[in-house]
Amino acid sequence: MTLAVAAVLVPFTVACGGETGDSEAVSVRQPVTGIDWRVDSITVGGTTRQAPATARLRIDDDKASGNLGCNRFSARATVRGDQITLGDLRTTRMACGKERMDFERAFARSLTTGTLIAERDAAKLTLTNGDGDRVQLSRSAPE
Repeated sequence: MTLAVAAVLVPFTVACGGETGDSEAVSVRQPVTGIDWRVDSITVGGTTRQAPATARLRIDDDKASGNLGCNRFSARATVRGDQITLGDLRTTRMACGKERMDFERAFARSLTTGTLIAERDAAKLTLTNGDGDRVQLSRSAPE
């Protein structure tokens, strides 16, 4: 009788094991596109800077837009899973104070230096480029 129980449990265990692997392979990732993100901070070269309240980012399937801290921007975007590449960054040309302009240059560089890796949980997003620079973002509250 013990052998009969074992014969029944072995296929069940194998089937369950296969389902676990399959569900991991098709796990649903939280999207980063189609969401208005508020930039909280950037970390460049080990130094973290808090973002101006105006800094925003929105990534759609083929474009990104937002505010670098002073100037608005748009860019071409390619999104493949957790990898995001931005190119052809275009900005307005307003002048702001030195601190905001320094933030803006660092933010723009972080976004356009190679492929960004996105890590997301419920209301937070972290974008990390190949140099290790990080952009910390929070989901903007609906207006």
